[in-house]
This record gives sequence, structure tokens and C-alpha cells, in this order.
Amino acid sequence: MAKKKLVKRGKWWFRGLKTLMQCRYKAPEFVYLEGKPFEDGSLILSNHEGTDAPMSLEMYLDKPVRMWGAHEMNSGLIKMYKYQTRVYYHEKKHWNLHLARLFCLIASPLTNLFYKGLNLISTYKDVRFFSTIKESCKAIQNKENIVVYPEDSSKGYLATLEGFYAGFMVFAESCYKKSLDIPIVVSYFRKKQKVFVFDKPIKYSHLMQKCQTKEKAIEYLLNRCNEIGAMDLSEFLPKQDDQEKSA
Repeated sequence: MAKKKLVKRGKWWFRGLKTLMQCRYKAPEFVYLEGKPFEDGSLILSNHEGTDAPMSLEMYLDKPVRMWGAHEMNSGLIKMYKYQTRVYYHEKKHWNLHLARLFCLIASPLTNLFYKGLNLISTYKDVRFFSTIKESCKAIQNKENIVVYPEDSSKGYLATLEGFYAGFMVFAESCYKKSLDIPIVVSYFRKKQKVFVFDKPIKYSHLMQKCQTKEKAIEYLLNRCNEIGAMDLSEFLPKQDDQEKSA
């Protein structure tokens, strides 16, 4: 199979940084259950898998994307260091706190540099979330794709997701009130297989007709994400013989 190239997105130094990171993040196979890539101006929901899912999308998906992320990761080196050590590595990935602090003395400056090029949309747990909605709506109008990782990762990053936070539904509803009936695409990244699966898009209006309430819509999307994570993809992936011929 032909080797996937890095997507040329961002400033020259950011593209150079992504080139160096190829040794850590290998190109995944992108699978579209609809048979074709989703249209731009969509809302993409994905599991997180630590840094692997976001990095796979940023480095290899040939689509314009803007990702939501905790504002601490977009607020300078000191706040990032505190967030990475205690929340990301200690609480979510269950590292020893002292080890996390030592590791982040090296990791946080590099992560801070990367996030400066990522053009992240900051998310908040207070009234500032309205600024997240406003910036995201503008991105949708510019035919960019908003990527949200809504899983409840309080117990860590699990193979079977246990819950979705509701912020993305507030965003989708806000878009709809602006006459933007955005397609919602559920996706799932299989880290071990290096496969990123995208479901058939569903318009926000169709989702609400189907589910009636936001709570039921969120539950439906969560269940669909877990279904994609467990489904047999053999019919969608190239056979081994085909991969060897195209290599």
C-alpha cells in the first residue's frame, strides 16, 4: 500500500515539527462507511486514545480541521504544564504524579510549541464557552470541520466509551439556529490496528427527529461510537495481497 503523506497544514515550522513526529505517529488507514469522505463543514465526534487520535487527524487527514481542546492546553506553558502533569498524565493515564512532573519538564515545552501551530479552539466550563461556540460557528461557515472528543475520560481512555459530555450538542443547536444544519460524523480510532473509521453523516435536524431529546441523541451517538469500535471492518480494508501489490 502506498505510504500516506503528511498533510501540508500550518506554518513551515509546524509542518517540520510534524515531519519529525512521524517516527512516533504512523499513518492510519482512513475508512468511510458511506463509501466516500464526509463533506466539509461537518462536526466530527471521536474517541481520544490519548494523543494518538488527534495527532492522526492533524498529521494525515486531508481535510480542513479545527479541534476543540481544554483551554489549559492553549493558555501558555505554565498552565499547560500543570494540566498535563495532574490531569492528563496522572488522572487520565494513571501515571505516578512525580514521574509525570519530571516527564513534563521535557514534554510540556514541546507540546506548547506544537499547540501554537495547531490552531486549537479552546473549551471552557463557564460562560466563556460561548466564545467557543462563536469561533466554531465561524469555522463551520468557512467550511472547516470541527473535531470534538466528547468522551467522559474521568476513568481514563477506555476502549468502550462510558459517556459523552453535552457541549457538542449545544454547538450543533447553535449552528441550527443560524440556519446551519451541520452533518454530524461519529468516528472511532483503533489504535492497535491504526484504522480511523468514519460513520455515515447524520444531519442535526435528522438526529433530533430520530431521537426527540438531546439526552437521547447523545446516548444514540455514544452507542454508535462504541458499535463502530467493535464492528468487523474486513470488507472495508484492503486485503493483504492487495497491500503487497500496491506497496
